[in-house]
Amino acid sequence: MKSSSRKFTLFLLVCLLFGQATVLVAKETADKRPNILFIYTDDHSHRTVSCYDEAFPWVKTPTIDRLAKEGVRFEYAYIGTWCMPSRATLLTGHHQFAVESMRMVGDYPGSDYDHEKCPFWPRVFRKNGYQTAQIGKWHTGVDTGYGRDWDYQIVWNRPKHTKNHQAYYYGQPVTFQGGETKTLKRYSTDQYTDWAIDYLEGEGRDENKPWYLWVCYGAVHSPFTPADRHMDNYPDISIPQPKDIFPPRPGKPEWMQSVKFWEKGKNNVGMWKGRTLTSWVRQYHQSVVAIDENINRLLKTLDKTGQRENTLIIFTSDQGHAWGQHGFRQKVAAYDATIRSPMIVSFPKGGVAQGKVCPHPVGGVDIVPTIFSFAGIERPWEMHGHDLTPLLKNPTAKWPHTMMLTATGRKYGSDTHKIPTGKDVFHGAVPWYVMIRKGRYKYVRPMIHDLEEVYDMKADPNELNNLAVKPDFQSTLKELRAEALKELRRTKAGFVGNLPKVREGA
Repeated sequence: MKSSSRKFTLFLLVCLLFGQATVLVAKETADKRPNILFIYTDDHSHRTVSCYDEAFPWVKTPTIDRLAKEGVRFEYAYIGTWCMPSRATLLTGHHQFAVESMRMVGDYPGSDYDHEKCPFWPRVFRKNGYQTAQIGKWHTGVDTGYGRDWDYQIVWNRPKHTKNHQAYYYGQPVTFQGGETKTLKRYSTDQYTDWAIDYLEGEGRDENKPWYLWVCYGAVHSPFTPADRHMDNYPDISIPQPKDIFPPRPGKPEWMQSVKFWEKGKNNVGMWKGRTLTSWVRQYHQSVVAIDENINRLLKTLDKTGQRENTLIIFTSDQGHAWGQHGFRQKVAAYDATIRSPMIVSFPKGGVAQGKVCPHPVGGVDIVPTIFSFAGIERPWEMHGHDLTPLLKNPTAKWPHTMMLTATGRKYGSDTHKIPTGKDVFHGAVPWYVMIRKGRYKYVRPMIHDLEEVYDMKADPNELNNLAVKPDFQSTLKELRAEALKELRRTKAGFVGNLPKVREGA
């Protein structure tokens, strides 16, 4: 062989080896970026998860409890106030008042948005080498973002199919990859999991890319339908009836005296649709059992496919749901019983502590910057929350941030700058409000001329004793009021200068 030929052959060999090495390095780099599984339930109170202290002693959620042992459980998580704004926050990293162009249109729950004015962050992950997937309930505009925000998507587009908006468990019109729509006949919690497992096992998944999968269960939203196999779960239970299920509610705002979701039955037992409070609570908890079972199936699939060690798992809900507490049978209001969610994060190989409880209150706006942090992707815009990574490594570390949650009914973005009056400022029975958690205290300021509320969440976890009306608490009340205004200004809330004056109660 001539010298020139040998040199050329050697050159080709070097190029080939260098190319293979480049591929190996690229693949090794990609492998280090974590997959992200975000498990998201609906109207799911922390009280239904047995590793939470507030759960009834008969509650059993062994899979979620195991996930908590393998990660960090957040004692106080406030993701949103109701379904749509909670999801809007988790797609933007913004509080509801900054989700520009989002709006309710037509028959409920019809909604729309301008994707240029209201970009969703999964598109940023796509541009940075992640494959994005979403399965389950969609509740933020008829545009689901397939092909722009999502590479893979099987969803019940609830805003589009308004006549089927309560088909949470059977009969949903489900759209596949932005195209064909079919009616779901199986129990939704089971079917969503089947589709998620298909994806985790490789169907439609690019094995050369890390992935972000958002599994959005419809359970345990009304009509709170358990799987047939769980209809006999939790027999012969008994629960204490909340002390303030019926008015009057001393010390609470005037609007709270009109909250009457329950009728008085025999011996003043709370009744709804001819059934006792205990009966409804049992059915609600029965519906959670399938969630726990199906999370177990997801975890087993991650183990079987060898993806568990490199997957960040986040489990939470859009908000909680009250059953008699403060007279409610819904979400929205600022009480823990109505809106507090379970939240667990697990990723032992990624530096997340195991079996620890974080006592610091956190919000839905904190989840998005945390996801960006783990993925190593720069945030594309200013977000309202704080990266929770320090707390995931050391759950009891100092945390200087104030947790804030706002409720502006069905209004979003600049539509919230002008606070409505009269009945228009109410979302159902609840007026617009600003809520913060600072240390052991919760502060709530309604956007009407009424009493503020302050609760010592350690001494009074049931939120029955409103400290805002106590004469000896006025100094602390002013500090909390100022802290709420400070946080509104930090996040550029357009209505901060238009807040009605509070009503003095001391």
